[in-house]
Amino acid sequence: MPQKAQLIALDAQRRPDAVSDKNAESLNTLFSALAHPLRMQVLRVMRADSFSVSELCAAFSVRQSALSHHLKILTDAGFLGRRHEGTATFYRRQLPEGKHQALRQQILDQIDEEPTPAHLASGLDTVQRLREQQSAAFFRDHGKEIRRQQESIASWEDYSRATLHLLDRAGSFERHSIIEVGPGDGGLLGELAERSATVCALDNSEEMLSAARHNTRQISNIEYRLGEPKTLIEQRGAFAAAVVNMVLHHVAEPSALVRDTALLLRSGGDLIISDLCPHDQAWAREHCGDLWLGFSPEDLRAWANAAGLEHRAELFFAQRNGFQIQVQHFKRC
Repeated sequence: MPQKAQLIALDAQRRPDAVSDKNAESLNTLFSALAHPLRMQVLRVMRADSFSVSELCAAFSVRQSALSHHLKILTDAGFLGRRHEGTATFYRRQLPEGKHQALRQQILDQIDEEPTPAHLASGLDTVQRLREQQSAAFFRDHGKEIRRQQESIASWEDYSRATLHLLDRAGSFERHSIIEVGPGDGGLLGELAERSATVCALDNSEEMLSAARHNTRQISNIEYRLGEPKTLIEQRGAFAAAVVNMVLHHVAEPSALVRDTALLLRSGGDLIISDLCPHDQAWAREHCGDLWLGFSPEDLRAWANAAGLEHRAELFFAQRNGFQIQVQHFKRC
């Protein structure tokens, strides 16, 4: 080996901060992927959601050919994962892993702290409104099949049994009123009616409310209301407990629904929420009318805390299909 080459090799061995070509290449890929403001914003909007390519095009007002280029860079760098559903491709943010896991997490944390530009917030709002319309259309057209569709994701028996368990632990409601927001076909209303003086079944779908009324027509202490929690202004503070089973991932603003439901509770009232933990099964949007692909327990606790609720208990159920259900119990301060 020539003397100059030997000296360079020895110098590299002596330097404690010397890095391998593979490591240098990995770092170069990582930072190159971040070297564009659009790609930074893509990572930010995917903090708690996944999007199809067409949705991202609408949100960012970018042509698909240009956006696909940026998505490929982020995917190759390990920041995004993608999934094909029929003719559509959905992207989600990957959890940091590998040799530079801590660095990746730090980068994402910094990106998440950046404010969302007004034009992007408007674009995301448009996407969410479109999703909401699709969800409403789904319940209108497939209301009678909703139980079967949801059972393909999460077992109704699992989260309904857990809901009743947490409710029973909270105390007795036989002299008080309970409200169920989004009762579906009314499967849980009978159990709630046995535990309370009256039950309010509140749903914003005429079709689902009609199904619930038909399936519980033999029960006398159930009141059926068409609307949302925010429409029951005259009944704020009137309920000792509220149940929101597998509803949040169907609404455009889940944090607002938690807030508005909390307002219906009396002081010391109990709120039981069941929903999916985060997942990447984007087909649920088309087949089950989902707007959100689950929520982290931290998100639910943060929304509840902002609504004046204290966290009391939680249960988790893994499903054979890979989904996980969470059942959270909160109490109004």
